[in-house]
Amino acid sequence: MSIKDDAQRAHKNLLGETESDTIDRINHFAFDEVQKDVDLPDRTKMLSTLAYLLGCQGVEEYEIMLPVALDNDVNPVEAKEVLYQAIDYLGLGRVMPFFKVTNEIMTARGIKLPLESQTKTTMDNRLEEGEKTQIHLFGPQMKDFAKRGTINKWLVDNCFGDYYTRGGLDDRDREMITFCYLAAQGGVEPQLLAHAKANIGLGNDKEFLTKIVLQNEPFIGYPRSLNAISVVNQAAKELEK
Repeated sequence: MSIKDDAQRAHKNLLGETESDTIDRINHFAFDEVQKDVDLPDRTKMLSTLAYLLGCQGVEEYEIMLPVALDNDVNPVEAKEVLYQAIDYLGLGRVMPFFKVTNEIMTARGIKLPLESQTKTTMDNRLEEGEKTQIHLFGPQMKDFAKRGTINKWLVDNCFGDYYTRGGLDDRDREMITFCYLAAQGGVEPQLLAHAKANIGLGNDKEFLTKIVLQNEPFIGYPRSLNAISVVNQAAKELEK
């Protein structure tokens, strides 16, 4: 099967009877036209879509697309890592409903929970390891960032020490999904710009990030997609200087 076949069938089953006038157009655009025009590996498409749906709070669509992702090159550990990392960018209040959906879907598919732990830090070294990760992603200017205030310390030990250091996804995956959370929620353009630059620095270049935005336009619409592309262009231009 494929993203196209799996996703079109799921949407047709859900909306075919009540939205017969539009379901063919919805399916054609999101899963024929976009999938044809955006040249990315299926795994990358699906990881980004899960992150986008978390970012825009699309829990019903996430419930449709998580099985599609699991059938198209995303393994359970990777899907869970997208969920866990979202906590620091969206907040526990917005992520909690997705835990219930994810666990129900995985259990129904015979996936034994909890999954193997991907935690790589301890409570004693999370600050140190978080700083190493932050410096790797954003540069030497992040040295002693944790000393600049309480929330700065939390960013180092919690966001980077607790989550970015985990297994299951590599640095490029993690920066890509962070970009997706931010692009989807909107209103956080300074952070989106910083993470667009971090992505480019890791090899997720302007062309790649633009494709990520295009892949997910059907899920968040044109205004936020256009804003995200503008930020990607700005990041690339600033890094050229």
